[in-house]
Amino acid sequence: MNIGIVKEQSEWEYRVPLTPSGVHSLVELGAKIYIEKGAGGSARFDDGEYEDAGATVVYRSDEAVGRADLLLKVAPPTSGELKMLRDGQSIFSFLHLPVAGKLYLQKLIDKKIVSIGFELVEDRSTLPILHSMSEIAGAMAIQVASRYLETTQGGRGVMLGGIAGVPPAAVVILGAGVVGMTAAQEALGAGAQVIMLDIDVKRLRDMEHIFQRRITTAVANKYNLSRALQYADVFIGAILIKAERAPVAVTEQMVKSMKSGAVIVDVSIDQGGCVETSRPTTFVEPVFTMHDVIHYCVPNMPAAVARTATAGLNNALLPYLEKIVKNGLHKSLAEIPGFKKGVCTYSGSCTNQHLAKRYEYEYTPVDNLL
Repeated sequence: MNIGIVKEQSEWEYRVPLTPSGVHSLVELGAKIYIEKGAGGSARFDDGEYEDAGATVVYRSDEAVGRADLLLKVAPPTSGELKMLRDGQSIFSFLHLPVAGKLYLQKLIDKKIVSIGFELVEDRSTLPILHSMSEIAGAMAIQVASRYLETTQGGRGVMLGGIAGVPPAAVVILGAGVVGMTAAQEALGAGAQVIMLDIDVKRLRDMEHIFQRRITTAVANKYNLSRALQYADVFIGAILIKAERAPVAVTEQMVKSMKSGAVIVDVSIDQGGCVETSRPTTFVEPVFTMHDVIHYCVPNMPAAVARTATAGLNNALLPYLEKIVKNGLHKSLAEIPGFKKGVCTYSGSCTNQHLAKRYEYEYTPVDNLL
């Protein structure tokens, strides 16, 4: 099995999918790894470390792609990277196809690419590859919010934890998944008051148990969300619906009702955003202000801590990659039901039911093609 790793072309993407130790594990199993020069540089892994681990460093991205049976990336392939892919090649990366557009999906289908999305792979109803990135995003959401609450950043001038005699900030979190849970943990640790909303009452019950009733929970309906946002110093948007665009739950009118200098961190922006006034931003210009509310909407938040994020990705990816190296991709897909759920396109067919419905394609179960 030949695996190619390119230096990410996407702007502000600093992660790489494998650490040198991960490369070493796969080489020991018989894989050949071709990694583009400088691919790990932003995560502080130099080319020499990858060479010492057994990888071959190549000097152009088209060479890494051309030698690969499986292209391993972090960010979704750019248009330039899509052109490099040859017919029938396989790619394993974040894809975020619900927000990529029909034309993007059509290119994967036309080239008969086997495309597998990190964010869709399951293991006993969890999303193991996405999980580590969600943990990072949840923790970073509170760090970011704390910074932009500062007066010098245009915020309300409020400390998350307050001080003796001064109430703490109110942090409202929409979504009780991994991002929401980690954000709640960080916010509580900073001394903030936390209000969490979700449509799943069982999940809210779990959160109350985990946090020993130190958070306030409410069902996420329009009325409750509208009232909570009026009270919020910080709002964390943490909605994820697998293989679908995030629903717009926070309207512009709700944003207008928020406190002057409040902060929105829309972590759902990877999937289109859950706030009507959100739009993607970058690490260079991470925020904008609308209706006197600061919006932070960077899609790839974990890339800001590229070394930690790379190690997390490496740990989550290795079990799947080791199976692929031992048994081949197609046999591994056939034998691991949760891995198979990550397949979006295969041999010119759309194999994800949600994407097929969204873009009006015929849906073909991947089992029919393996």
